Amino acid sequence: MSARMGQTHVIFGTGPVGLALVDQLVERGHQVRVVNRSGTAPVPAQVEQMAGDAADPDFALDAASGAGVVYQVLNPPYHRWPEEFPPLQRGVMSAAQVAGARFVSFENLYMYGNTGGNAIDESTPMKPHTRKGTVRLEMAEELAELSDKGDLELATARASSYFGPRATWQSPLGERVIGRALDGKSAQVIGDPETKHSYTYLKDLSRVLATLGTDGRAVGEVWHVPNAPARTTTEIIGMIGDELGQKIKVSPVPELLLRMMGLFNPTVRELNEMLYEFKNDFVTNGEKFTEAFGMQPTPLDQAVAETVEWWR
Repeated sequence: MSARMGQTHVIFGTGPVGLALVDQLVERGHQVRVVNRSGTAPVPAQVEQMAGDAADPDFALDAASGAGVVYQVLNPPYHRWPEEFPPLQRGVMSAAQVAGARFVSFENLYMYGNTGGNAIDESTPMKPHTRKGTVRLEMAEELAELSDKGDLELATARASSYFGPRATWQSPLGERVIGRALDGKSAQVIGDPETKHSYTYLKDLSRVLATLGTDGRAVGEVWHVPNAPARTTTEIIGMIGDELGQKIKVSPVPELLLRMMGLFNPTVRELNEMLYEFKNDFVTNGEKFTEAFGMQPTPLDQAVAETVEWWR
């Protein structure tokens, strides 16, 4: 374990990922501070909360005061990534450097681009063909450059599409699947639901992030979150239906309709360039992390059951 065990773990971002990480760090006995724009989050009483804009270097520095580990799990509005995401990361990154803290970066897989159904691991070439993938690659390269120079103690986790407790509109299995099923409606999905897709369970992601913050072996490396074996979205919706005791109809959203909706909704508009993840098999490999740290992914049936129970 790192010598940082007794120091504050500062989490920038309190979406589903940040809150799952809070649970994991508190369970492990760490002192935790969360940072968001409002200063309010549904966290245990012993967790400190701060309000402000992480893109403001002065505020970020103040928020990271006394930190042994800083976690960047921010997620600005989907359609504002190019403008807002890099400044947010730079604010948190600079604060971690001044504090002498380890920087744990949470990333997705957009920077790899379309692999045509081939499995993605840490050695897969990064060839983004979308604007959000390009943003992610540029942000990752900026961190890697500082790490290579010895100017930042960096550990990076990359996850696939996630699901789990608290993941509502952010998850492709959330409101549009489980939420609608609880209302007796069909599940709305994008792309081809018969292709295999690796889904990351939030509790597994939080275990990986907490490990990256507390184990020195993680530093200087990119780690994919271990996922349960990829299944088709139809199969997973069937498992959700079994938990709910009902048959869920699967209704793919036509691409033309998505494009029309995108004319009026900027978030929906941003989905269009990411359809490739759901039109081909999208399978990730997290064996590197499992071999290094011994963590196995939560069995999919257990993860689905726990998620459905939270929704209930």
